[in-house]
Amino acid sequence: MGRLNKRALIRQLRKDGVASRAGLARALGMSQPTAGKIVDELLAQEILEEVDVLENNGRGAARLGRPGRQLRLNRSQPSFLGIQLGVHETRLAELPLGAGDESDWQFSFPQATTTENPAAAWEKQLRSVARQLHSKKFLGVVLSVPGIVDEAARRILFSPNIHWSESADLCARIGKIWDAPVLLVQEERALALGYHSHHLDHEDFLLADFGEGVGGAVIVGGKPLTHPLPISGEFGHTPVLGNSRRCGCGAVGCVETLMSTAGLLKSFSAAQPGKTKSWAALQNHLAETGVEPWLAQSLDAAAVAIAAALNVLGLRRVVVTGNLTELPPAVLQHFSKAIRDGAMWARFGEIECVSAPRHRTAGLVAVGLDQLVVPEAEPKISRGKKPAA
Repeated sequence: MGRLNKRALIRQLRKDGVASRAGLARALGMSQPTAGKIVDELLAQEILEEVDVLENNGRGAARLGRPGRQLRLNRSQPSFLGIQLGVHETRLAELPLGAGDESDWQFSFPQATTTENPAAAWEKQLRSVARQLHSKKFLGVVLSVPGIVDEAARRILFSPNIHWSESADLCARIGKIWDAPVLLVQEERALALGYHSHHLDHEDFLLADFGEGVGGAVIVGGKPLTHPLPISGEFGHTPVLGNSRRCGCGAVGCVETLMSTAGLLKSFSAAQPGKTKSWAALQNHLAETGVEPWLAQSLDAAAVAIAAALNVLGLRRVVVTGNLTELPPAVLQHFSKAIRDGAMWARFGEIECVSAPRHRTAGLVAVGLDQLVVPEAEPKISRGKKPAA
């Protein structure tokens, strides 16, 4: 019960931002002594911190006198090290519990492409960054990776765009550098949890992300949807009839080959020969022309896959992140309409399609909070061997 009460109190603070002890007790239906005891424990563990906040007198003006003492998740010091393994680069950030913006990334380095042992080169780069970090100790390290991921076993089973990571025990390599528990999270799940952290009232949705790859994640009841197999949200690897492009997963015709950044630029190049093929050029071109037939076909193919997922899962909200949010509004409008046209619930109720920025760092913090700070059960995450040199 004490663990559940802690989880509830932290969730309430994530929602409110700052709150008083009395306010938390009221919101959670706890007695003030019970809430106060939990708060004192979390303050002692430096999970929460007290801050001075000027109180309002109810008429739009601050009350005179000393500021009131309020509580919030600790933002004064890093608690987690967040790492994102991307196709072309790795990014790192020292993350306080109140983190949640993509600008939180502080370090990055390109992926090694010419070495015979990219995993060893990656570890060497991590060691170099470790010497530059302000903090040497963390509650945990949370690693975001693409592909098919067994998070419980901390294994990357299949990574269509970073095949070398499949045979590399990245968590063990991280454990050689930082003496802290290491968590592995599939990148789309991190994005979905990050969005949920910023919209705690949105408890059920399908997140669809478009970028170096294409994939999604499902949140139901405020938590990632669990499955018998470590795979979900892979609508990007749905085959599209008539599409002959080979995908990094080994199949032919996947949605990802059309809707990833590289796929969109390839289609743009084929439709507009002789023009400069860059993301900026595509943005400018679409701003002038609107949704051209080649793009409409790709959007419709992706929309069919997403609408099918909505019909199967019984969801009515789609959150779109990534490259589609950077294109002119007409693109997302076309995409949203195509999803609604294929979603059965649209015939009886409303299907909501919204665009949002990526909040990956907030998702990594959410994973750390859930599994390390206030887990539902005692964590069984192994620690590293030794601290960074």
